Amino acid sequence: MFYPQLDAKAAKTATKIATGINAVPGAASGKVVFTAAEAEEMAELNEKVLLVRKETSPEDVGGMHAAIGILTATGGKTSHAAVVARGWGKCCVVGCEALNINYETKTMTVGGNVVVKQGDYLTLDGNTGDVYLGQLALQLPEQPPAYQVIMKYCDELRTLKVRTNADTPYDADNAIKMGAEGIGLCRTEHMFFDTEERRLAMQEMIVAENVETRKAALAKLLPFQQADFEGIFKAMNNKPVTIRLIDPPLHEFTPKDDEGINKLSQVTGISPEKIKHRCEQLHESNPMLGHRGCRLCITYPEILDMQVTAIIKAAISCAKAGIKVFPEIMIPLTIDKKELSIQVDQARALADGLIKAAKAKVKYMIGTMIEIPRAALLADQIAEVAEFFSFGTNDLTQMTLGLSRDDAGRFLPVYVANEQDGGKGIFKADPFQSLDQDGVGMLVKMGIEKGRSTNPNLKVGICGEHGGESASVKFCHKAGMNYVSCSPYRVPIARLAAAQAAIADGKGKTAKKARKGK
Repeated sequence: MFYPQLDAKAAKTATKIATGINAVPGAASGKVVFTAAEAEEMAELNEKVLLVRKETSPEDVGGMHAAIGILTATGGKTSHAAVVARGWGKCCVVGCEALNINYETKTMTVGGNVVVKQGDYLTLDGNTGDVYLGQLALQLPEQPPAYQVIMKYCDELRTLKVRTNADTPYDADNAIKMGAEGIGLCRTEHMFFDTEERRLAMQEMIVAENVETRKAALAKLLPFQQADFEGIFKAMNNKPVTIRLIDPPLHEFTPKDDEGINKLSQVTGISPEKIKHRCEQLHESNPMLGHRGCRLCITYPEILDMQVTAIIKAAISCAKAGIKVFPEIMIPLTIDKKELSIQVDQARALADGLIKAAKAKVKYMIGTMIEIPRAALLADQIAEVAEFFSFGTNDLTQMTLGLSRDDAGRFLPVYVANEQDGGKGIFKADPFQSLDQDGVGMLVKMGIEKGRSTNPNLKVGICGEHGGESASVKFCHKAGMNYVSCSPYRVPIARLAAAQAAIADGKGKTAKKARKGK
């Protein structure tokens, strides 16, 4: 109902060249481009483009937003490309290993005999993961009147709140239309790539050789972040907004080619050789387990200062304009109570000082993501410091199962498929799509129970991709969460699943009425 679909007649006669993982449903047809910059340039000329990459990273976000569809050679359903595209409701096919992409010649080959050049048309079917040659006809979605009726019933019945994962005022507006009751995950790092000016300021901070230079670069980012937060608070007037402090490792923000290095050299006055050396220093063998999340703010506390200042100043500005704001500052990748308390104390001292100086009335909360097994095991200690938990089940699944969400797509189909289909039937479903309730779910339940044993008022939610999957939402209801958070276009699914869960547990008058058909 929400996405364009591939015309059935067109698909029958079309030339299919490859099949990948169907990361985001719908269909898209456009001209192929191989860089984010070219996607932005062509989109400004009103060209419909498909961004084709080996894999995407945060620096590709601008081009991903400009494209109408995204195709990658690697990755799974919770890879960077899939998660970002899902938030925008943008057709996306990932893990298409048949693609051989050559950035230098701006071509890709498939199977050795099909060559696709930049500017050629391709069509993606996000429902099946199929890739077709040429520009195929699409059918625009229609929303039946009964949809609103069903959603009304769902909202009357459910007890679980449904929020959204949104990073921009545009995403927030779209999520409200889908019925979101707040933001459960705002990823601040995506804001750093919105313009070249922001990218350069972020890179300037990374290559800074001392604290003073680093603070000067962060000062350039502050007004951008504050303006973005103000826009989000306005869109979410009277609804809670959970803002995650910077999470990815710094190497994801560094320039990747000589042109980018030279441009950064001109801005900073640092030689290209020194910048290259700094980028090499940031390289990590396993960045998912490396210098990221709250570890960045432990080693560079000035990053936390800038982000908390932007959040609180935006909240103060909106509150004075009559907009009701409920910011929730979320510290990611926590593993220890002391680690968290250092940052909570730093953030609270700064926030309280700003609010007092402005003579404003702004209430805020500080909590953390539970996405590492150790945090779930020590949740009772961590809850003594945190006011809320948000389970980041994308990373919690990776770390608990020892599976990479970007690479496991190569063998997971064999694990999931039953024996009749040539598989082994080890998993009932892909654990990155539907929560592994036996293993990861045990840690989630333990985290909630232990957390509330020391903090009975602990607010608990989920912000991984599982927050928009039906079976996972029902698990969250049973586990006693306050809310789930998911991509905007998955909000209706979560609302429906939450209502079904409320009926199934048989509690309350509404459930009894529902079973009787009233």
